Amino acid sequence: MTFEIWITFVSVVFVFAIIPGPTVILVLGQAISHGKKSVIPLVSGVLLGDFVAMTLSLIGLGAVLATSATLFLVLKWFGVGYLVYLGIKAWREEPEHNLQAIAGQDISKASMFKSSFLVTALNPKDIVFFVAFLPQFVNPQASVLPQLLILMVTFLGIVSITISSFALFAGIVRQRIQSIQARRRLNKLGGGALFGAAAFTSTMQRS
Repeated sequence: MTFEIWITFVSVVFVFAIIPGPTVILVLGQAISHGKKSVIPLVSGVLLGDFVAMTLSLIGLGAVLATSATLFLVLKWFGVGYLVYLGIKAWREEPEHNLQAIAGQDISKASMFKSSFLVTALNPKDIVFFVAFLPQFVNPQASVLPQLLILMVTFLGIVSITISSFALFAGIVRQRIQSIQARRRLNKLGGGALFGAAAFTSTMQRS
C-alpha cells in the first residue's frame, strides 16, 4: 500500500465519520442526556461495534446482506426499534442529582456502552459499506492481511477521534447547564435526536 492510497483512505473515512448517521446522532443524544461521563462508554461501544461490523463484512456477511432483502430489513427494523426505545427512555428520564448520578454511574455506563455497540455493530448499511469499501484500497499484488489490518486500525482511529469530539462537545454543553428545568429540556432534546436517528435508519435502502 502506497502512502498516497492511505492518505486517500484517511480522507474518505474522515468524511464518512463526520456525516450524521444513526451512530453519530445516538452519541450526540446520549451525551446531551448524560454529560461528559458518557464519552468513554459511548466511544468504546462505537469502536467495538465498528470492529465487529468490519469483521462480519470480511467473513462474508456483507455480501449476504447485499443480496438478502429479508435479512437487511430484519437488522434495519431491529435497529429502528432499539433507537425508538432509547429515545423514549431519554425523553422520560428525570435529571439526576449528584448523589443519584454517582450511585447509578456504573449501570448507566454499561447501558450506554451496550446501546452504542448494538446500534453500530448491527447497522446493515455499515456492514455492506465495509465489504464494498475496504477492498477498493487493497493492492491484490501484495499481501492482503497486513493491508486490511492497516485499514481497519486507521478506520477505528479516525472514528475514535470524530466520535470523541462529538460526545465531548455535547457533554460539555450538558455539564455547563445546572438548571433542572434546562436539563429536562436537554433530555427531551436527546430523546428527539434518538427519534431522528430511528427515522434516518428507517429510510435506509440496500445499495
